[in-house]
Amino acid sequence: MISDYAKLDRWIDAHFAEETAFLQELVRVPTDTPPGDNAPHAVRTADLLAGFGFVADRYAVPEAIVKEHGLASITNLVLRRRYGEGPTIALNAHGDVVPPGEGWTHDPYGGTIEAGRLYGRAAAVSKSDFATYTFAVRALESLGHALKGGVELHFTYDEEFGGELGPGWLLKMGLVKPDLLIAAGFSYQVITAHNGCLQLEVTVHGKMAHAAIPTTGIDALQGANAILSALYAQNEIYRGVTSGVAGITHPYLNVGTIAGGTNTNVVPGKVVLRLDRRMIPEEDPVEVEARVRWVIEDAAARVPGITIEIKRLLLARALTPLPGNALLVAALQRHGEAVFGEAIPVSGTPLYTDVRLYGEAGIPAAIYGAGPRTVLESNAKRADEYLVLDDLRRATQVVARTLLDLLA
Repeated sequence: MISDYAKLDRWIDAHFAEETAFLQELVRVPTDTPPGDNAPHAVRTADLLAGFGFVADRYAVPEAIVKEHGLASITNLVLRRRYGEGPTIALNAHGDVVPPGEGWTHDPYGGTIEAGRLYGRAAAVSKSDFATYTFAVRALESLGHALKGGVELHFTYDEEFGGELGPGWLLKMGLVKPDLLIAAGFSYQVITAHNGCLQLEVTVHGKMAHAAIPTTGIDALQGANAILSALYAQNEIYRGVTSGVAGITHPYLNVGTIAGGTNTNVVPGKVVLRLDRRMIPEEDPVEVEARVRWVIEDAAARVPGITIEIKRLLLARALTPLPGNALLVAALQRHGEAVFGEAIPVSGTPLYTDVRLYGEAGIPAAIYGAGPRTVLESNAKRADEYLVLDDLRRATQVVARTLLDLLA
């Protein structure tokens, strides 16, 4: 007799061309963030889901709130499938992504398939898991079994800016409250913990002056340089602060953007820095922010005439495992090993994700989906991002088997 697991695998194999075509269509609708005009992608996704007989609820975040966060439009999707009494398992993936940038040899919105790889921005992170999760649910329902509980697909559009208007909005407004969560990830490990992230904007004020008489001004760039040196010196200290979570090493600080000055012959009167401070799960975010602010203020105070403003852009707390995720994690590992033919470890990741918002709401979670062994390997956020299609197929089988275990 053919096992239910084998039936799921065979259904996914038989419908894999359809799953691949679904992902191609998702890649072909840009979701560059910024500018973050992502509602059109939600509309296209909902239309494609309707073709499978799935009706997704559309939750548009009010325009004024979206624009206040520096984005253009967000409509989050929730697809609800209820089978009976029992737990609700949510599957979350985000559709927004950073702009493609330069260096591509494939159309970033083409969904081109070459040598078993599908190329495109967000092909790996994480439009791939729109496909993984949709087809895992379709496979599960193909069995026709009486199931206990339900499944929700949460397709959201604010991960790049912190998630507060994606999963954060759905949770805050009481629109969703699942019992367990599987969130977009990669195929060769189950993630149960991740770093936190603090992002600050530092505005350094000096006084503009003609470059021929620089002593009449106050060089904001020199002030910014002092601040940069002090901030980067912290990285040497951070190397001595290690995490006990496998896959996570130590804290790190990065200055991602610098803007300022008006012309080459003008002493700059203002410089703006934006920094990103990654926090390991063992750190206290309040203490981290206070320390970073002190480092900035102390450095600025050493440059005569300089004044500063510090604005918090994001405080994303770390994810730590919650009681209740053990059965979910074990099922993903068990089926991952069966399908991929190798052990699937549990670890943490130095990334930060939307999953922390579910964790803060008390929802046990695991991060697992389609993709390679590392972010670097997928070219996520770099040119020629791609997904190995066999990883998509097998990850879909793993997720479908796991859903069956939890709901049967």
